[in-house]
Amino acid sequence: MALKKGQEVELEIESAAFKGKGLAKVDGLAVFVPNTAPGDKVKARIIKKKKSYREAKLLEVLEEGEHRIEPKCRHAKECGGCNWQHVRYEHQLQFKRDQVRDHMHRIGGLCHLEVNPTVGCEDIYHYRNKMEYSIGHKRWLSREEINKDEFVSDRCFAAGLHAPGRFDKILNIQECHLQDSISYKILDFVRTYCREHDIEPYNTIDNEGFMRNVVVRNSYHTDDLMVNLVTYKDEEETIQKLSDALLEAFSEITTLVVNINDTKSPTAVGRYEKVMYGPGYITEYIGPYHFNIHANAFFQTNTQQAEILYDIARNFADIQSDEIVYDLYCGVGTLSLYLSEAARKVVGVEIVDVALENAIQNAKENEVQNVDFVLGDMKDEFNQAMIAEHGEPDCIITDPPRSGMHPDVVERLMELKVPKLVYVSCNSSTMARDLKELNKVYEILEVQPVDMFPQTYHIETVANLRLRENNN
Repeated sequence: MALKKGQEVELEIESAAFKGKGLAKVDGLAVFVPNTAPGDKVKARIIKKKKSYREAKLLEVLEEGEHRIEPKCRHAKECGGCNWQHVRYEHQLQFKRDQVRDHMHRIGGLCHLEVNPTVGCEDIYHYRNKMEYSIGHKRWLSREEINKDEFVSDRCFAAGLHAPGRFDKILNIQECHLQDSISYKILDFVRTYCREHDIEPYNTIDNEGFMRNVVVRNSYHTDDLMVNLVTYKDEEETIQKLSDALLEAFSEITTLVVNINDTKSPTAVGRYEKVMYGPGYITEYIGPYHFNIHANAFFQTNTQQAEILYDIARNFADIQSDEIVYDLYCGVGTLSLYLSEAARKVVGVEIVDVALENAIQNAKENEVQNVDFVLGDMKDEFNQAMIAEHGEPDCIITDPPRSGMHPDVVERLMELKVPKLVYVSCNSSTMARDLKELNKVYEILEVQPVDMFPQTYHIETVANLRLRENNN
């Protein structure tokens, strides 16, 4: 069967593939179908034709497989935020382990390596401490709305999340179960207020309008709640009235800030920021350490699981009281501080200057004195000169971005031959690529997936490496 673009076909989903898509086979040809689960028999339409595979759109579930459940959220079929909400959680954990194992074997060539069962999350809903909602002038219309004869009056104002694969259209959400329910209630209030007061959404094409984003951050260990309004213009009266209305409607808000992003950049980060109410940050704890989190600061999105992730990294590192630990890609220093209690000294290295400033401040406020922070690009700064200044590392922990480590950094790790290496990754495919090289010098003892993001295909992974005896 040729499977041409536009063709409708009945498929049986065999397994879960990367990015949460279901995998079916037709005469040996792989067909990927989102919003499906293994065991499903479905009707789908081919929408993309590639040489070695096809991509299809789900039209109908003809027969449900044993892994499928009814999603909790009404938007699950249209929203890209929870692409596995229709899969039982115990099977989500299994599929994530399978995904990591596939990357280790297929990309890393580590076919001998077994992957530990995924560490699950106690709270599979309402676990996020940050939600970033978009506001725009193009609302994603459902199939029912498109087929209706009458005009959809609110099609030019949307507040919610981007439709899957569409950065120009926004799904107008009425509920979300990833963060505390107050989050989408705040979003709904802003949407209603803007429409009632003729406050226009930002238009990405004409670079006009006002409202761009609503970002809600809350603390797991305290009652702190931040609302961050991102606007295109600095209209003082409009901002003040909206802020006052929000504070009156939600007494739970402990701080409210406005970021003015008057550029074409699509990010929810302003060129400058105004604190309208409260201190301008929320306070969160990981272990005994507290962190002041500002609107644009990075912080692990799942606080509860972050503590578990850090415990695994610390246990893998087996840090002794006389050892020096290097924390590469240290961000705002959360892991550096978490490790400091066990080590003689921790050296954090980070390229983002704002993150490093936050790291230094976090260490100061927690009265941690055995942590040094170095600013710079890892491939440039992580060298013998830095080691001569800060000390020879006994253990290195690396937590790079999704793209993995730069080849120069991998090469430096292989040259340094530090006895212990712990690799933390949010992308097991790039981790597998790097481990393939590191395996020449290091023995990979253990790979542990940790589920930070239930209902999604995303997975954190920690690898435990030790220098091979013949490389000492």
